[in-house]
Amino acid sequence: MGTPCHFALFELQPSFRLDLEQLATRYRELARGVHPDRFADASEREQRLALEQSASLNEAYQTLKNPPKRARYLLAMKGGELPMEVTVHDPDFLMQQMQWREELEELQDEADVAGVAVFKRRLKVAQDELNESFAACWDDAAQREQAERLMRRMQFLDKLTYEVRQLEERLDD
Repeated sequence: MGTPCHFALFELQPSFRLDLEQLATRYRELARGVHPDRFADASEREQRLALEQSASLNEAYQTLKNPPKRARYLLAMKGGELPMEVTVHDPDFLMQQMQWREELEELQDEADVAGVAVFKRRLKVAQDELNESFAACWDDAAQREQAERLMRRMQFLDKLTYEVRQLEERLDD
C-alpha cells in the first residue's frame, strides 16, 4: 500500500473516537496546501501530484468524518478488506430494520412532519449508541465479529437517516 493511511494524513492515531472539529480544521489547512490554484504556474507533473494529493485528502476526510465509513476503514486496516454486501446473521437487527421501515412508510403516508422529526431524533440516539458500542470493541480482535456487525448496523442507520432527510425535504415543499 503506497498511500499513507487516512489517519496519518491528518497526523492522527487510528481511533474511532475523533474530534470532528479538529479534523475539519486540519482538513482545511491541508486542502489549502494542495489547492490546484496554488500550482497554476507549476510544471505539469507538480500539478498532477497536487491533484492526486487533493483527491486523497478528500477521500480520507469523507471516510473519517462519517462514523460507518470510519468504522469500516478501521476494520479493514485491522483485518483486510470487508465485502460490501454480505448476508448479515443479525436477526434482532433485521426485525428492528423492518419496524423502522414500516414506521417511516406510515410517516410518509400521513405526511407527518412532527412525527418525522421525532423519528429522526430516535435514529440519532440509536446511532450514538452504536458509535459508543463500536468504539468500545473495534480494536479487540476477539470481538471482530461483533465490531463488523455493529459497523453494518451503522451503515444501515446512515442510509435510513438519509432517507428521513429526503422525506423531510419533500414534506417541506
